[in-house]
Amino acid sequence: MKVIIAIDSFKGCLTSGEANQAAAAGIRSVCPDATIAQVTVSDGGEGFNEAFHAAIGGKLVDVSAKDPLMRNITAHYLLKDQTAVIETAAASGLTLLTPEERNPLKATSYGTGLIIADAVRKGARHIIVGLGGSATSDAGIGMLRALKDTLSPHGLWDDIEALHGVRFTVASDVDNPLYGEHGAAHVFATQKGATPEMIRVLDNRARHFAAVSARHFGYDCSQDKGAGAAGGLGYAFMQYLRADCRPGTELLLEAVRFDRLLPGADLIITGEGSADRQTLMGKLPLGILRHARSVPVGLIAGCIGDRDLLLRAGFACAECINPTGITHEEAMRKEVAKQNIGHTVRRILTTTAETLTH
Repeated sequence: MKVIIAIDSFKGCLTSGEANQAAAAGIRSVCPDATIAQVTVSDGGEGFNEAFHAAIGGKLVDVSAKDPLMRNITAHYLLKDQTAVIETAAASGLTLLTPEERNPLKATSYGTGLIIADAVRKGARHIIVGLGGSATSDAGIGMLRALKDTLSPHGLWDDIEALHGVRFTVASDVDNPLYGEHGAAHVFATQKGATPEMIRVLDNRARHFAAVSARHFGYDCSQDKGAGAAGGLGYAFMQYLRADCRPGTELLLEAVRFDRLLPGADLIITGEGSADRQTLMGKLPLGILRHARSVPVGLIAGCIGDRDLLLRAGFACAECINPTGITHEEAMRKEVAKQNIGHTVRRILTTTAETLTH
C-alpha cells in the first residue's frame, strides 16, 4: 500500500510536519509495510518557510526585524541560491500579539519590509512571499516604508535601485480586492481586533492610498485578485513591486513535485485545523484534491462542518480527529492532537480500506 500524507498545520497546535508524522504512525500501526510519502505543506500562511525548506533545501537566515507594534524581534526566512522565501507571519503575524494587543490601526507591516531588504542585500533576485496570518491592515504601507528607509539612498521610493531586476511572487489563496465591501478591512480586519469604526477608517485609508498610488504610477492594482490579502500587502506587492500573485497551494505543490508522487498511490491523507465549506474556497485540502486525479483523498480536521458538502466535492471521507466531549484546551495539547490524528487515520484504514484502495 502506498499513502501520501500532506496535512496543513493545525494552527497553535501542530506544524504540518508534526501532523504528517502522527498520521504516518497511525498508518504503520495498521500497515507496517506501507510506503508512505510525507509532504510538508502550507497555503501561504504559517509554515510556508518550513514547507519550502523541506521541498527545495537552502538555509534559514536570521534577521533583526520589528513585530506589528514595532518591537524588536528576530525573524527568519529561507534563502536558496538567489531565491528567498518569506512568510509575512514571521514579522507581521497575528500570533506575535496577545488578543489584547490586536489593533489594525496600529499594527504595521514594517517588519516584513526589513526581512525583504535583508534578502535583497544578500543577493536574492526572486522573492516568494507567503501572504497569510497577518495582524496588519495597512495596505502594505509599513512594508514599503521599511524598503524605502533601508534601501533608498535619498529616502525616495523611485531611487531604490537595489530592487531593479528583483522578481516578486506572492502566494495567496485570497481573491479579495484591496477595499470595498469584499476588501481587506471589511472581510478580515475583525479577526485582527478591528471595531466597525476602525473598519471604516481602514477602508477609507486604503482607498486614499490606492488613489494616490494610481496617480503616481499610471495604473491601479487595487481591484486585482489577491490585492486584499494580508491586510492589503498583496496590493502593495503588485502595485509597487509588480509581483505575480499565485495560489500558495499551487506554488508549493509545484515545488515539491507533488504530481510525481501520485503513480501507484492508493490513498492521500490531507487535513487542516478546521474543515467546512470554506475549505472549498481554495484552501489547501481542495488543492490536494484537485491534484489527486483518481487517487482517493481522505480529509481529517480538528473540527468538521458541512460534511455533506465536503463529500460531494469529492473527498472520500471527512473525519473529525477529536472525540465527542473533549474540551478545546485538551484538544489543543500537542500530544493529544498527535494521538487523535493517529487514531483517526487508523480508523480510516481499518473501516474503509477496501473502498479507498479499490
